[in-house]
Amino acid sequence: MPFQMVGIGFGSSGIARLAGPILLAHVLPVFPAHAQETDVEAAQALDETGEPGLDIPPPPPEAQLPEVEPIIPEQEFEEAVPSLEVEDDPELDHPLESIEEFERRLAAEEADAKPTEGQAPPLGETALGDEDAVEEIGDAPVSDPELTRPLPPIEDFKVEAVEFAEDATDRETVEVAYKIRIEGLRDADRQTGTNMRDMFDDLSALHDGDGKAANMAMISARLEEDGELMRTILASEGWFDSTVTTRIDRADADNGQRLTAVLDVVPGKRFSLAEIAIDAEPTVPPDLIRSKLALQVGEPIIAERVQGAEAQVAVALPQEGYPFAEVGQRDLLLDRETGEGIYTLPIEIGPRSRFGGFETEGDLAFDAEHVGVLARFERGELYDSRKVDDLRKALIATSLLSTVAVEPKRSGEDAGDGTEYATIMVRQDAGPPRTIAGSAGYGTGEGFRLEGSWTHRNMFPPEGALIVHGIAGTSEQGAGVTFRRANAGKRDRTFEIAAEALHSTFDAYSAYTGRLAARISRDSTPIWQKRITYAYGVMALATAEKDYDFAKGERNRRTYYVAGLNGQLGFDRTDSLLDPTKGYRATLLVEPEGAINGGFNAYVRTRIDASGYMSVSDSFVAAGRIRLGSIQGAGRAEIAPSRRLYSGGGGSVRGFGYQKLGPQDPNGDPIGGRSLNEASAELRYRFGNFGVVGFVDVGQSYADTMPQFSDLRFGAGIGGRFYTNFGPIRVDVATPVDRRPGESRINVYVSIGQAF
Repeated sequence: MPFQMVGIGFGSSGIARLAGPILLAHVLPVFPAHAQETDVEAAQALDETGEPGLDIPPPPPEAQLPEVEPIIPEQEFEEAVPSLEVEDDPELDHPLESIEEFERRLAAEEADAKPTEGQAPPLGETALGDEDAVEEIGDAPVSDPELTRPLPPIEDFKVEAVEFAEDATDRETVEVAYKIRIEGLRDADRQTGTNMRDMFDDLSALHDGDGKAANMAMISARLEEDGELMRTILASEGWFDSTVTTRIDRADADNGQRLTAVLDVVPGKRFSLAEIAIDAEPTVPPDLIRSKLALQVGEPIIAERVQGAEAQVAVALPQEGYPFAEVGQRDLLLDRETGEGIYTLPIEIGPRSRFGGFETEGDLAFDAEHVGVLARFERGELYDSRKVDDLRKALIATSLLSTVAVEPKRSGEDAGDGTEYATIMVRQDAGPPRTIAGSAGYGTGEGFRLEGSWTHRNMFPPEGALIVHGIAGTSEQGAGVTFRRANAGKRDRTFEIAAEALHSTFDAYSAYTGRLAARISRDSTPIWQKRITYAYGVMALATAEKDYDFAKGERNRRTYYVAGLNGQLGFDRTDSLLDPTKGYRATLLVEPEGAINGGFNAYVRTRIDASGYMSVSDSFVAAGRIRLGSIQGAGRAEIAPSRRLYSGGGGSVRGFGYQKLGPQDPNGDPIGGRSLNEASAELRYRFGNFGVVGFVDVGQSYADTMPQFSDLRFGAGIGGRFYTNFGPIRVDVATPVDRRPGESRINVYVSIGQAF
């Protein structure tokens, strides 16, 4: 059946619209001519848009439709349609030619064609008959070389990013300004005695926003978060029924002011402790837990106090013999009608314990026996966690461990009196045993001085160190080796043997010295500063030194053989070993010696040092020191020049050269004395990692055996400090007061650590 050609398309509204003609099957069938009434009904079925209605019902079966003559008789139609039989047209049986052949044939036919008058010219010719004209493709002629050029490889094809024009207003950040108002906290502040607004501001999202937000939604989110924060703060202070409502006040914004984020607070009733219950086994003494729990009936339920009291119990129980005690989760039952709470704290106390043996595991630097040497407790003592902490510090102070852990371990061994032994388990991880260290300094009269050392701290376990050190300087050169055993059979006791060779060249003397010494000491370290220190030992040296011979009027080299004992006692009440800010310290040094130089000459060297420190403010420290020295029992000529007493220099009286103060030879060079007195005062100001120091030093050395306190020389100056984690680096510049001929106007001193 034939079909009518109808075009249908869809516009942006999704409603069907008429478009160009297409063949639409099974939509609008064309009825014969005798169905005119039906055609009228179909026309009436068109909707108001002119489109055919698709819901036209078919005619009933009994309807009598008129007969309509066909537009073209069937016989005439068949005669008009050409025959498709092969016999009628042999060309229909030929194979199809290829596309290339078709194009060549078409081009040849067009080339032979001649246009008649008024006919368009064939392809390849122009209407004007121009022989040079070429076919145009669009606006470009075929002869354009760009059209015949090969395309570049794909990897060489460059794509440029498309740049879009931006509206200048897009770059502007639109901000909404706001302020914060909290209402209803006055009564809560009065009861707590604190400013809860400060607590709120420390954690507030609104406060962190600095009064600015990108939009209203952000302000609302911050306000909601801060509402929860305020409820949490109130609950932490005992207000568990508080109400916090939030809103944004736009009243001021209408007048060009900022918006106001408002928190309306109604604290409600503050809860207090009505009962305190401890759920635990009996302890010794019976009130051990309750006495350590710093909470009282009737006080407000404040989270910080409750947590602090529980922490105090957790710390106290291991100090009183219960190393395995565990504080459980508290229970707090609140009565909202009375505003009271019942507090219950469960505790697993574990067995009461005494110190047992030692065990150690891991990458060991030393064994369990040496761990026992470091401990300040004996087997059978009641367990005390403070002594375990002390052992941990001692292990760290050995500098042999990279990591260490000390903790109790149940042994199950009965210790009597209802207790059991607790084994001390030490988990250690040995660190690198070798260390390279160095230091440098400069002083007027001394010149530059460099010291370096290589140490193997555990070459002879446990804690047996081998130290090789050297000195390279303007006035001193030397080397030495030392064996040192730390914690030698006893905690904090050090034993060492040293051998060294040294060459010294100073204005006072020049010397070639060999020295052997042994010493036992108890010294402070930056990690473990001790109140009382001591040292005692023996020393023997052989030294060839130049000394001024007044009889001959020249300096001659003499050889001295010296042997002696030495003892030192120190008392330290300062807050820092290298940079004290308060407290005091004192040291007494006594060295009985005998020198062989054409005879035996015995004498005693004595020196007293004392210093004090006071913090004037957080930034200022006032410091002072005194030193007194004396040599009794021998004349100056019988004492080796290197063993005499000198004054002047960076660690003595600044403003003067090294060893420049005191008796001198006719050439103005120092020859040393048998006594001295010195004093210094400093005002230290620190700002960050830097500091400035103003100082005045005074001192003198004398030929007599007792200090004379006469002819005192003063030096004054200023210094700079750079504070590091191992101590301050100092640079001091000083000048002599009442400078005499031959004395330097400026003296500079550079070293590590404070002057005293």
